[in-house]
Order: sequence, then C-alpha cells, then structure tokens
Amino acid sequence: MANYKPDLSCQNKFIPINFAEQILPGTFEYALCYIVENKLDLSGFDAWYNNDKTGAAAYPPSVMLKIILLGYAHGLISSRRIAKACETNILFMSVSGDIQPHYTSVAGFVAKMHEQIEPLFTQVLMICDEEGLIGRNMFAIDGCKLKSNASKEWSGTFDELGRKKAKLERASKRIIERHQSQDSLSEELITQDLKQKEKLDKSADKITEFLATHEEKTGSKGKPIKSNITDPDSAKMTTSKGTIQGYNGIAINDDKHQIILQAQAWGSVGEQQTLQPAVKQLKQQLDKLNTDKSTDEQTIKFTADSGFNSEANLEYMAKSGFDTYIADNQFRKRNPLFKDSETYETEQEKRRLKRSKGKPRLFTSEDFHYDETTQTCRCPAGNDMWRSGINVKSHNQKYTRFCGYLKDCKVCPLQQQCMRQPPTKTGRQVQFKNDESRKQLSYIDKMKAKIDSPMGRRQYSKRLGCIEPVFGN
Repeated sequence: MANYKPDLSCQNKFIPINFAEQILPGTFEYALCYIVENKLDLSGFDAWYNNDKTGAAAYPPSVMLKIILLGYAHGLISSRRIAKACETNILFMSVSGDIQPHYTSVAGFVAKMHEQIEPLFTQVLMICDEEGLIGRNMFAIDGCKLKSNASKEWSGTFDELGRKKAKLERASKRIIERHQSQDSLSEELITQDLKQKEKLDKSADKITEFLATHEEKTGSKGKPIKSNITDPDSAKMTTSKGTIQGYNGIAINDDKHQIILQAQAWGSVGEQQTLQPAVKQLKQQLDKLNTDKSTDEQTIKFTADSGFNSEANLEYMAKSGFDTYIADNQFRKRNPLFKDSETYETEQEKRRLKRSKGKPRLFTSEDFHYDETTQTCRCPAGNDMWRSGINVKSHNQKYTRFCGYLKDCKVCPLQQQCMRQPPTKTGRQVQFKNDESRKQLSYIDKMKAKIDSPMGRRQYSKRLGCIEPVFGN
C-alpha cells in the first residue's frame, strides 16, 4: 500500500521572512514596485499633508498606490479586503513593507486623492511609449455595463420621485389614522407600526432633500431622464442579465500591446453619447505623449462596433482626422460570407424574435407607398395618409413626413405590425428623404460604403482582437 507524506497546507508555521526576497523579478508586483518607486512623480501628494510638526505620521502615497493597484490586479476592489490582505497575505505585506493601513485609510485615499492619482495615468502611458508599447496604428473603443452600489428602486424622474414621496406620506398617514380608529391595538402592533411609520417618513425626507438639492437630469433630446437618489451620477440601464443601476465603462486602447489610453465610467444609458468626449480625451493623451513618436492622425485607424454608430458621431469622426471604421447593426447581414448561411439567418431571426418577444417585424418606410410626384402616401393597409411636414430636418438630411389618420390607425388590422403601442393621440408617422437629400449621402451611408468594401471589412475585422481581450482579461 502506498505511503505519502501528509498535506500540511493548512498548518501554521513561524518562519523568518525577508520581505524584499518575496518580490521576484519578472512578476507584476516587481514591475509595480519599480515603476511607483522610480518612475512616477508623486510630489503632488505632498501638498495634501501638513503634519511635519504636529499630527501622526501618514501612510506613504507610494505604499498606498502599490497595495491598491495590486489589490485591483487580483480582483480585490473592496477596501476591507485590501486591508485584510495587508495583514494576512505575504505578497501584500512585502509590497507594503508590512504597513497595515486600516480599511478607512484605503477608502479615504481612493476617494479624496483622485485629483492627484489621475495624472499618474498619463505618466504610465509615457513609460509605455518610451518602451515602444504604443503602436499608433489602430485604436478601438468599446464598453461594458458596471453595476453600482445603489438600488434601482430609488431611480426616477423628478416627477416620478415626487409621486413616490406622496405615496410614502399617504402610507405614513394611514398608520396614524388606523391607531386613532382602533384604540384597542396591542402594544406589540403599535410598536411595529411606529417603526414602519418612522421608516416611511425617513424615506420621504430622503426624497425631499434630494429634490431640493439636485437639478433634474436631461437626455440628449432635452427630455427629463431618471436620477438615482443614492448615486446621482449613475443610470438605470438594461443588460443581458437584466436591468441594473450602474455605469457604462468605456475604454479606448492601442492594438499593438492592448495598452489602454483612455478609460472612464459614464452615467449614460447609451454608448453613442460617450464617443465624442472619449475621443477628445484620447487626443489630449496623445498630445501629452512623446511628440517625437507621434504619427499623422490620418494614418491612425479607429474602430468601433454598432453601439457607437450615429450620424452625429460619424460626422465628428470624419472631421477628427482618424481613418474611422464604425459598423452599423446591418453590417454582418450585408456581408456575402454570411448572406448565404442559413444558420446565420436562423440565429439572427431567433435573436430578433427574442428581443421583440415574439412580435412580428414592424413596418419600415419601404413598406409604405410614397408618390413623390403627387406628394401622397398610402400605408400598407391601403389607407391614405396626410402630409404633416415638408423639408423636415434630421441628421443634416431633409425629409417629407406623413402621418396616418387616428381613426384609421385605431381600427387597423395591421396595427401590431405597424406600431409598437396602440395609438392614442396620433397615427403612424413615416418620413421619406427629399430628392436633394437622396443626392447628398449621409455620413451613415458613406460609412456603409466604406465598411462594406474589401479594405473596410479587413480593417474592421481587426477590432475584435484589439479591444475585446481588454474586457475579457
């Protein structure tokens, strides 16, 4: 019978440790310590402290940076877990020099020192540039949804929050009315109800304070959007795993070694609104890097998926100087490689039906009968429509707009296939490009022609390997 030595991995042991010998060359922690201690200018932190004559000694900013970045690299994003690792993990103890900060010190450093920490990002990029890690051949942008530590139940427009406050106050009032009408309630029930009333009053006061101290957020079209009382900067957004309260984490990276040049969390539901400010920040970072290695922006390619495609974004990118490739949501459908594939079409149809919850495809402008000569239009059901606008401007294009009669749309047998919601005030609206606009290609049309070309498909195909591993890793 075999005889093996016992496993003592759970056994405690007192041994002499040389912390310097635990950080081995070639590891992440070795590079982290070397860069923080020898390459970064940390003088900006000194102005924060004024304790050379009075007060306790502060934790060195270099140590705090090292343990926080090491924690993030190992998936420890909680200040409590980072502080615990400094007490129990030999690697964290070696990097910190056995300094064991309290978790409140770790959290305070991240929260209060953000203005001093942010410039270090540019310094790290300069080091990467000196080492030749930034190729400046292609940049790619993408994003992912990040859940915030806030309840989505506390989200709403100011109108909705006002109604919620009134509802809480009515519920609180009903408790008092119940006590007044029923004097024979037991002491236990009274205590329980008073606790519930206190909770309702506290929630109502919380909404009142928020409405008095904050301004209502508006979307890109000027309409009010939902705000969150706990985390006003976050947004309520839908993901593949359900609706969350959180942020859009957007990053732009270089394709040579997948170095991230710009990253930020945006409290915006859509990715379209984040492209322009993100590219502006990218240009600022490029200006700060070594100018001797700078490349003409006309030769730098910039790629993005269909989530960033819009007329305004494509116009901005056309004037930015980058050689841009941004797909639209029909890009793959137009690709001959996928067009003949029944499997692809079947999967696309399954996903479309899942998104639409089994509803039939909505009619588009191509399904309507428009006569440009007589300026008349009939809907797919054969009903005449009235012209509600001419030369209507949208995305630098001019359109003629038609609207269905409400009496026709309300009883139309094709209503479900024509409108997302049953009509209440107006019938179905549809618009057609004017002759002048058809001659003038929009930026979306220009991008379609560019990205459908053999060169465009080849360049856009590189996007996946450029940006996706950054989020995957």
